[in-house]
Parts: sequence; C-alpha cells; structure tokens
Amino acid sequence: MESHIAERSAQLPQLAEPRNPGMELDLDWVAAVQANTSAIERRCATLPGRRSVKKDHQAAWLLKAISLIDLTTLSGDDTEGRVRRLCAKARQPVNAGILRSLGMEGLTTGAVCVYHDMIPTAVKALEGTGIPVAAVSTGFPAGLSPFHLRLAEIGESVNAGAEEIDIVISRRHVLTGNWQALYDEMKAFRLACGEAHVKAILATGELGSLRNVARASLVCMMAGADFIKTSTGKESVNATLPVSLVMIRAIRDYYDRTGYRVGYKPAGGISKVKDALVYLALMKDELGHRWLQPDLFRFGASSLLGDIERQLEHHVTGAYSAGYRHSMG
Repeated sequence: MESHIAERSAQLPQLAEPRNPGMELDLDWVAAVQANTSAIERRCATLPGRRSVKKDHQAAWLLKAISLIDLTTLSGDDTEGRVRRLCAKARQPVNAGILRSLGMEGLTTGAVCVYHDMIPTAVKALEGTGIPVAAVSTGFPAGLSPFHLRLAEIGESVNAGAEEIDIVISRRHVLTGNWQALYDEMKAFRLACGEAHVKAILATGELGSLRNVARASLVCMMAGADFIKTSTGKESVNATLPVSLVMIRAIRDYYDRTGYRVGYKPAGGISKVKDALVYLALMKDELGHRWLQPDLFRFGASSLLGDIERQLEHHVTGAYSAGYRHSMG
C-alpha cells in the first residue's frame, strides 16, 4: 500500500517555470470576455457527483492536497506562539506514524500565510524547511489604505522575508469598469514585490457578477500576477465553484494566448475533504496535471488540514479520531 499511495501522490518534477511577465493591457480582449451564468452554474452543480475517489486513490489525493495548502492564520489575536505552532504543523502536517505508513515522510504544506507583523516569527520557525512564508498586504482585507502605503507595505514584507505576497485589488475599479486603473495598480504591486511571487486577491464575493470576475482575472494576469485568488476569507461569500470555474478558464485562455502559466488559489470556506476533492478534480479536468503542483495551485485554508488528517488516520487505522486531536494551533 505504501509505495502505491506514494507513487500516486508524488509531485511532478519541478519544472523551470518562467514567471508571468504580463503584457500590455488589451481592452478589446477584456471587452470580449463574457460569462454565461446559468451554464456555469449547471456545470458546477454536476461536479460533486462526477468524480468519486475511494480508499488508496482518495488517500493519494489527500496527500497531494496537503502539499497545496497555504496554512493560514489571519486573526486580530494572533500571537508569536500561535504562529510558531502553525509553522510546526506546516512542517509536520500529519502524525509521523501515519505518514510513515503511507510512505510519505517529509511531506509539508505549501506555505504558511500570516500578517506582516508575524513574518519574522514564521521565517525563523520555518528556517531550513523550504516552506515559503506568504504575507497578506496592501491594506488587507479592504485594500482602502493610501496607495503609497500599500506599496510600502509590500516592500516591508519582502524585506522581512516573505517570499509570496497576497495583495488585494481595489474592487471599485472592477465595479466601475476602470480596467486601466486596475491594470496600473496591479502592475505597480507586481513591481513592488520584486522577486517575491504575487497573488492577486479579487474578493470575488464583492465584484457583482461572474463577468466582472472573468474580466478582473484577465486584467490582473495581463499586469503580471503570478496567482489569482478568490477571496480574503473575510467576505460574506468566499470561494465557490462557479467563481472558480470562471477564474480557471480565464487562466486557460491566458495560457493559450501567451504561453505563460498563472496559478490559482481558492480561499475561504474550504474546510472539508469532500470540498477539496471537488476542487482538485476541477483543476485536473480544466487545466491538467501541471496545475496540481504547489507553484500553480494552493488552497487558502487551515481547518481543511484537520479534516484531511482525520480521514488519513481512518484510512490507516480504520478508526476516526476526535476533531480536537487535530488542532491547527
């Protein structure tokens, strides 16, 4: 069983994937983008029943999901102790005995995501692991602080050791159709990130329509976003399958036209194994295996890991453990 599962969940060799350099804003392309809401919703309604994985196959998919998690704490009461515990969980996401039984020793999460003040603590706790620290920035979650301060915040986080920056766009640019302003903003954020990868948070629950989601996705990619991300996790509506399908197809269209791969990160509300499996199947169906690697797909989640650990323990031992045994810190 061990080698069988390890083989299925093994990552592809990491390719020398060039970063998305962006392109000139193409307003004709943006204007041509539409979204058939009823067709999108019908397609998404069929997704949970179209893919069913069990036993070893499910265990392999769940191990893959762990490697794609941005283990996150973004609370006003975050402390250094909580962040250190979260980083310890990122380094050892599942009981060592369970991973040993599955032949997956050394498995870690994709990243740890924190507020700026917690970057030094996270960087120190993850030293030598290769696990990157991601930081939310640009006046997260609303993105309404003065523009020069948002740029300065990015620079401070990069200097503190963050290798990935999750920025929030100005929703008003999308709601008013000011695509030039959105493009210029995103391009400035990309430049301020330097070598750090930038994830553009669209806050899709506040954009009004799936067409706006599609167009905002495209504009952010044109401006050089390395990832596009659904939500801050603070909106009333976060990641959904219809929004994900729209964003994933925008990524596919951008790749078809430019040859550059852009990553995708659903965030907020994905807390159960069954949900994670649907998102993984959707990515595989729409974009293929290459997008099931940490450099191109992440889950913005924390409680999801606890449910995955419970399912893997059941797979190995035949018994479910109590949820409190899998605290995230």
